[in-house]
Amino acid sequence: MSFNLHPLINNGLKKGTDDFSGGSLHCHCKSSPVTISLSSNVAHNHACGCSKCWKPSGAIFSIVGVVPRSSLSVSSGANKLYIVDEKAVIQRHACKECGVHMFGRIETEHAFHGLDFVHVELSDEKGWQEPQFAAFVSSVIEQGLIAPEQADKVRAQLKGLGLETYDALSPGLMDAIATFVAKKNGALRESKL
Repeated sequence: MSFNLHPLINNGLKKGTDDFSGGSLHCHCKSSPVTISLSSNVAHNHACGCSKCWKPSGAIFSIVGVVPRSSLSVSSGANKLYIVDEKAVIQRHACKECGVHMFGRIETEHAFHGLDFVHVELSDEKGWQEPQFAAFVSSVIEQGLIAPEQADKVRAQLKGLGLETYDALSPGLMDAIATFVAKKNGALRESKL
């Protein structure tokens, strides 16, 4: 059994280009689409199973990466954007007409403040960093997208594509969050190694 993980990865990963310098993202509106310009490639691109990230119709995962906030600008259609959930840590800016999430931004004190979350599938350019891992895999059960007994098959399909699976973020990103919190709380310890 094969699951519709996401159109960008269902048939394998397409390697990105190391020197790729960015491009444009477009919402799904046929006329006057929202356009976002990115002046850099994404980092930490991954398949995300959380309930907040925008997914294309029928997919059980989103594909989301980050860029420095300074690399993102709204080129057109800014008046069509709204924040999906103003109380969420990641303020997802979506098109009022087609509903596509164009970017997510953190406005509060957070380990990822200064990074914007984007979906490179909204771009016509090729060369974006390929997904590196799968995050929040168990969340697809909570959303009713798969049955609990299918979780191991989903993980196997993701691993077959070369994506390590996590029920949070990757260890490096979780360490970044923990380091931020430890510094903030004055609990960061010096290494004794």
